[in-house]
Amino acid sequence: MSGEDTRLPVALVAGLHADARRAAVEEILGTVPGSVALHHDLTHAADRAVRRTVRDAGGLLDSGSAPLVDDCACCALREDLVPELVRLAEAGRHRMAVVELWDSVEPQAMASVVAGAGAALRLTGVATAVDPALVLPYLSCGDDLADVGLAAAPTDQRTVSDTFARQLEYPTVLALAGAGETADSDLELLAQLTPGADTVRVGSGLLGPALLAGFDVTTAAARVHPASALLPQECDAHGVRTVVWRRDRPLHPQRLYAALEDLACAAARSRGRFWLADRPDALLSWDAAGGALCVESAGPWLAALPDAAWDLVPAERRLAASLDWHPEHGDRCQYLTFTSPGLDRDGLLHLLDSCLLTDEEYAAGRDGWQDLPHAFDDLLDFAA
Repeated sequence: MSGEDTRLPVALVAGLHADARRAAVEEILGTVPGSVALHHDLTHAADRAVRRTVRDAGGLLDSGSAPLVDDCACCALREDLVPELVRLAEAGRHRMAVVELWDSVEPQAMASVVAGAGAALRLTGVATAVDPALVLPYLSCGDDLADVGLAAAPTDQRTVSDTFARQLEYPTVLALAGAGETADSDLELLAQLTPGADTVRVGSGLLGPALLAGFDVTTAAARVHPASALLPQECDAHGVRTVVWRRDRPLHPQRLYAALEDLACAAARSRGRFWLADRPDALLSWDAAGGALCVESAGPWLAALPDAAWDLVPAERRLAASLDWHPEHGDRCQYLTFTSPGLDRDGLLHLLDSCLLTDEEYAAGRDGWQDLPHAFDDLLDFAA
């Protein structure tokens, strides 16, 4: 048929919950005729090789290995993945290729690799497979990946909790698998954490079609970028609560710094963007899980840019800024979300509000704010 898309559909299935991930891939192979699964096992990367397998519903079709690149197993995966997918596409025997990502590999980086691979491949879906009963334990686990044998490189400094959080929040599909009955609180926690994702039960037969629906990497990247992230909404159900804190006054750097430990431990997961009085033009990102907090600069607020630069900013970023626009401050604001079972809403809001500038401090204006203690200099790697 004229105009028919002949590119090989490719879907990614990620997840630290290995049993759930394997169950999801097996369902796709069993329900989508002509599908094939590609997996790079990084378990033995210390031996300087990454093992690759290709299988279909009938079993193993091919295997091989890819050498390490700069002692980085994920780099080896990237170097080997696209040529293997192109080979499968050129063979013309498969209706769909499923890339089963190894435990701690995050889907966003691999989605960009596949999406930019050229004319032979078409990224059609990204899923993370989860066991709902393990979501809270994994979000609460501050162990380094290296300490639990899941590091993807000798220099990998990620933790279980922050890796798992990113695996949850990037995809458009969550594949739910697990033994026994699922508690309402576990499902509620997932629902509140991932407002942009559809949940599909492994075993329903619906996962394959869901991963053929299409996937846009630009939209997905905007959905998790601090400046335009699709954040959880205020909610309280089944013992799980999300608190959304939005304010249009800057934070006092020293008081916020003193409260960081309590705020980082206040919820299983918190994220968003915030505004420090002594750095009025810097949009700062907040990313906490497992009691550990990462604070980074995410570039300037749009209000700090000259008008001519706005055309260079993605449309998703401009739209997010317009929703927060203040007649005096522009898009500068506080926008943090905290999600957890048993969250103390009143105590959390009181602590956050106590970190804002007082009326007297606020009245001093931008020139006066520069005299406040620069408590975040070391944390943000700025020169004092």
